[in-house]
Amino acid sequence: MYYLQAGLPIIIGTAAGTVFTWFIIPVLRKMHTGQNIREDGPGAHLAKAGTPTMGGIAIIAAVVLTCLVTERINGELVVILTAFVLFGLLGFFDDYLKVARKRNLGLRAWQKLVLQTAIGLVIALSRFSRLGTAVLVPMIGKYWDFGIWYVPFITFTVVAMANSVNLTDGLDGLAAGVTSITSLFFAIVGAFSIYVGGTFCGALAGACLGFLVFNRNPAKVFMGDTGSLALGGGLAAAVIAMRLELVLPIAGFVYVAEALSVIIQVASFKTTGRRVFKMSPLHHHFELSGMSEKNVVRMFWAATALFCVAGLMLIKW
Repeated sequence: MYYLQAGLPIIIGTAAGTVFTWFIIPVLRKMHTGQNIREDGPGAHLAKAGTPTMGGIAIIAAVVLTCLVTERINGELVVILTAFVLFGLLGFFDDYLKVARKRNLGLRAWQKLVLQTAIGLVIALSRFSRLGTAVLVPMIGKYWDFGIWYVPFITFTVVAMANSVNLTDGLDGLAAGVTSITSLFFAIVGAFSIYVGGTFCGALAGACLGFLVFNRNPAKVFMGDTGSLALGGGLAAAVIAMRLELVLPIAGFVYVAEALSVIIQVASFKTTGRRVFKMSPLHHHFELSGMSEKNVVRMFWAATALFCVAGLMLIKW
């Protein structure tokens, strides 16, 4: 039963992700959704200009289809999928402005933050109405009541996760691979605890694997903000439904490191005029330090797997 709970969504998600991505690549090419590459980024990335972006549409379609096929529709699944799709739509609109309207930065930062916060609030209030304000501390197997800080905590978790995955999406196969491993971890935990969130995570892990068939180096398609925001928001919503919010920073430590590198870089430059890293997010620092793109991605995948094992060891069953 446990193997079926975790395995079936992964298998179907992988198949659907592969087929949908294969189908959407020529469509995106006809729509001229070629990626614009920042001139201030690593020089080697300029060769990627024109690669179709917005491939996250295929991931979203694969996950939704898989969940509808493998899981009974209930309130928790509706909340998770709603958050997943809403973040995807937000990312799609951002990508559309970049590609179709030729606005390199897409939506303004404050606009994205306001919309992300609104979605996060919906998730927080939804969970509050069903489960109260207590959060499970898996390391000791007890609950910690956040009280009035519960809604801000959940909202922050969702917004931070969406943006962290977005920052991680900078190398071929990086965000898809890291998310596949992290989602697989939560799918396994969710299966043993019979959580609906586990089914979603299994579908997400599979869809990312299917997408990786075409997104690994050299990438034939990028997920864009459409995919990265959906991945971050959806994974956060699923983990929150599973009451494993405090495990997310451990299993998803690569996301945390990527986000922290940007915060540290900006804070250091504004206060001292000096940069701590050669470039942020962190994956670019390793690239400019002499590592090949493929090796940076493999290192981050391996780190994710290790932190997921650490998270598994910390959970009190």
